[in-house]
Amino acid sequence: MTNILKIFTLAFLVAVAPMQALADKHSNKGNTVDEVLVILSSDSLQTQGMAMVLANTMAEKGAKVNVLLCDEAGDLALKSYEGEALAPRNVTPGQMLRGLLKAGGSAHVCALYLPNSDHGKDDLIDGVGVAMPPQMADQMLDRTIRTFTF
Repeated sequence: MTNILKIFTLAFLVAVAPMQALADKHSNKGNTVDEVLVILSSDSLQTQGMAMVLANTMAEKGAKVNVLLCDEAGDLALKSYEGEALAPRNVTPGQMLRGLLKAGGSAHVCALYLPNSDHGKDDLIDGVGVAMPPQMADQMLDRTIRTFTF
């Protein structure tokens, strides 16, 4: 009886191992990145909002989130920003950006934003810097950082 039990156990393990390997392959386990770069340049309210929703969600899931704001999206980083609130949570993309910063995310306006606008560095909310091309290029080329553009 003991030999039959051993044979059954061995047969079970041989049959289950490939199924477990296949399940592991299709799960997200070990398939996530620890750091992301979100490049936002759209002037569309809903696109800005979705970019910020996803950035905050990735931060909640434990990712380090870096945001680069270019062109009109740079306005989100202004102290004077007053955007339109989006349903269903009734918050603006700028408010979501501020929430991301409070949660430990980082944000920069692109190097061209301030020199080509009527704004200066003092007009930016606390915690937002000015991106330098070499550092941004390093992030974009880093294989461990996933880049998303909106």
